[in-house]
Amino acid sequence: MRQNEIWHPVADEIYYSLYGEQMVCSMSTQLFHIPETKDLKGNADMHTHLIPASYHRVTASGSAQRLMNGESSTSILETLVDCIRNAEQRDRNVRSGLDVMRNAAPSSYKSFVENIIRWQDYTELHLQNAKQITMRITSSSA
Repeated sequence: MRQNEIWHPVADEIYYSLYGEQMVCSMSTQLFHIPETKDLKGNADMHTHLIPASYHRVTASGSAQRLMNGESSTSILETLVDCIRNAEQRDRNVRSGLDVMRNAAPSSYKSFVENIIRWQDYTELHLQNAKQITMRITSSSA
């Protein structure tokens, strides 16, 4: 397998994680525009972590793409690994905020918030997959 091809699965997994993040962002932001949920407890605080989590996923995605396209600088790999770690840390706080939101949501919106949580599960699963593949490629602990 050519060197750049080994990064394709990492790039794919980060892409899937980023797709899930798009759904979490879209749906949780939508709640700000619905009268019954515009001030939903936990949402604004959750966004203080969701925004940097998104940044780290975007940066990890770009780094994986660059590695896949043949660049090989150690600093690109370090950026990828650090961004995966940073996104994981932010995800923990996002999840805490989503739990607060679920508990505070009006009954008619609980299933909507549960759906956001399922997207967050998807987002985190694919980030973990990217981390595991990166660890196998580099034989290190990301």
